[in-house]
This record gives sequence, C-alpha cells and structure tokens, in this order.
Amino acid sequence: MRFSTSLLTLAVPLAANAAPLHMTKRQAAAIDVTVLQFANTLEQLESQFYAAGLSKFQDSDFQAAGFSASSLAIQQITNIQSDEATHASVLEEELTALGQNPNSTCSFNFDSALTDVATMAATARVVENLGVSAYLGAASLLTDPQLLEAAGSILTVEARHQTILNVLSGTGTAIPSAFDLALTPSEVLAVASPFFSGTCDLGLPANPTLTVTNTGTVSQGTSLTFSSTAINSSVDTSSLFCQMLVGGNPISISLPYSQCVVPNTVNGPVAIFITTDNDPLQSNVVNRASANSILAGPTLAFIDAQPETLGEMVRSSSSSGSSSGSSSSGSSTDTAAASSSTQTISPDAAESIISSQGASATDSAAAASSTSSSSSNSVNDSSDPSAPFRNDFTGLAPGGVINVIGWSNIPSN
Repeated sequence: MRFSTSLLTLAVPLAANAAPLHMTKRQAAAIDVTVLQFANTLEQLESQFYAAGLSKFQDSDFQAAGFSASSLAIQQITNIQSDEATHASVLEEELTALGQNPNSTCSFNFDSALTDVATMAATARVVENLGVSAYLGAASLLTDPQLLEAAGSILTVEARHQTILNVLSGTGTAIPSAFDLALTPSEVLAVASPFFSGTCDLGLPANPTLTVTNTGTVSQGTSLTFSSTAINSSVDTSSLFCQMLVGGNPISISLPYSQCVVPNTVNGPVAIFITTDNDPLQSNVVNRASANSILAGPTLAFIDAQPETLGEMVRSSSSSGSSSGSSSSGSSTDTAAASSSTQTISPDAAESIISSQGASATDSAAAASSTSSSSSNSVNDSSDPSAPFRNDFTGLAPGGVINVIGWSNIPSN
C-alpha cells in the first residue's frame, strides 16, 4: 500500500534516505492520525505477507505454478515487498514525529494464503487491488492537503503493483478498467480482517466478512453463493440482495440474493456486498459511507474474461489457480452454508435475469440522479446513434450498456 503522510519528498533521491516531508509544527487532526495508523497497519500486513511468501517458496514452487521464468515473478514480488516495507517504516517515523505511538497491537496469520504459489499470487492480487481501493477511499477523509498529495503519490505506485500482479495471474487483464474502486476503511477491513491474528484495535469498525463459497472458476454467468457470520439460519435470505460494484459504474448492479449472477459485461475486480434492500450502492465512497443497508462485505473477486498475451507469456493459465481471486482467505468463522459447486449459465440467461431487475433499480437510481443539476435534461444533438445522450434512466440496461446519471450508451467496461 503506499501511504505516507506529508511523506516522501519525491525530489530527494533515495540515496539521501528518502526522508518524509514532515508536517509543519502543529497538531495533526485526529482523523489524519487515524488514517495514518490504519495505513501503517495495512502496510505492515502487505510487507509481512510478501516476506513470508518469499521466505517459504523456492524457484521450483514458482515453476510448478506455471511461471515461464521463476526469476521474473520472484524479482517483481521482491520489489513490491521492498516498497511496502519502506512505506511501513516511513509511516512509523512520521507518526512518531507527530507525537504518536505507531500501532503495534496487530499481528497477522497468512497460513491459508501460503499453501502454494498459485494461492499466494491470487491473494497478492487481492491485497494490491485492496491497497488501491483503500487509498482512494481514504482521500476524502484526510484534512491536510500535504497528506493528500503524499497519499496520491503512493496510490499511483500501488496501481503499478496492481498491474504487475494482474499480469502475473496469467489470466487477467493488466488494466481491466479506466476506473478503480474506492472503499471505506470499514469495507477494507471486511476484506483484510481474516488475516489479522488476535487483538488489533485500529479504532475503526469492520464490516462483517463475506465469502464466495463457489468451487471452481468464477466467471461471467456464474451464479454466486455466499457465507458470512451476518447470514445465519435466522436470516431470511429471500429479503436480501447481492450488490456488485465495478470500476467505472456509478452505482452497483443489484440482484436478489438467490439470483446473484455475474453479468456478461464484467471484467476484472468486482466488490460484492450483501444488503437488506435493493437500492443500488453508489460508487462514490462519500455517499456510500452513509448507506445503512450493507449487511456483509465486500469481498473482492476477479472475473478474468479478457486474458491477454502478456500474461500468457509470463505464466501458463493451466497452472494459474482459481481466477475468482476471492478475498476469503485467512481463518474462517463463517456459519452459513457450505461451499457449492459453480454453476454458469448462458449469456442470454444471465442478461435476462439482470434485465428483469432493471425496472426495480430504476426508481432508486432516479432518486439519486434527481439531485443532479438542471442541465441533466439537455440532449446531445449528435447525429451519431452510438453517441451518449441524456435520458431519465440510470442503471444497467440490456446489451451490456450502463446509464451513468442519465447518459446512456456508455460501455460498462
């Protein structure tokens, strides 16, 4: 994760010890300190995860996982681990400079994610995508502009890590979307908390963890099944909904819990929530933070619908492990149903299910779009029939098209 505070004077070369740009002498805002402590803990998690994997696995393990050259994967993971260790060290120095004691109460257990290199690589992909989402979500919480600038400089490097690990998956798209997802700290912890061991007090609540229980590859058209401590035998799942947030979509795809089918337009990471109503969640993290319908999640999954030659050159897809990339690693305390086999339906059947939910989602989305400016009724007079135009519908439309605050004919990926 690459968080710093007023961190990292980028103009100072590494040879000069890359000292952080300390804040001017004043009291740091409480929320800024909380964000720094949170980032420091996540940096520690990332650094220790990669260090544990590099210590455990040898060249032969990477070869068995399908890498055409084990040195390629080891080199990239080593570089990423070095970045994360540096971030954690600098964060601790910055917190100390601000008169704060860096949080040292958290420890981690990666046993379930280090069973083999394939599992480690899939988990690393989740970890780095989570890092990007965490920094995006934290940006709106920071009050100090120097911290915001520093966080942005780290976010760009996290995105590079993310791309490298998408390529190392062997099945993914290096850059699957023009936009990334932002997550709140509580949502980030829903994904990361299974790796925490013992007590870890960050002063932030974690959403209940959500696990995808399908076995086998999760892909477009897959009917998803779930497990969570929040979904026990006393919960009527017929009143629950599955919400999928995808980069670039302004709102989530909302489907009944029992009909949670991956749309045939999704490629790359998807954040999946379970909610108590079918009002679509907004991708805008500031607005979504006030949503009170989230029962569990998110979990992160990867839908690798568009594998690329670059990844196939690096790694054999037959040895890449599960492409679902679910974040449900770590020790499980889920009490809901056991794993179910993956069922994938045809694109037409998937589109039929999703389209049938469009009408119910329209009313909710229309309420959100009604707050937009009065210019929302203007019409694009372009003669190109494929050009975007304004209408009153917001949400997922048949044929793989989404309507973004009224602008239609915008591809969903």
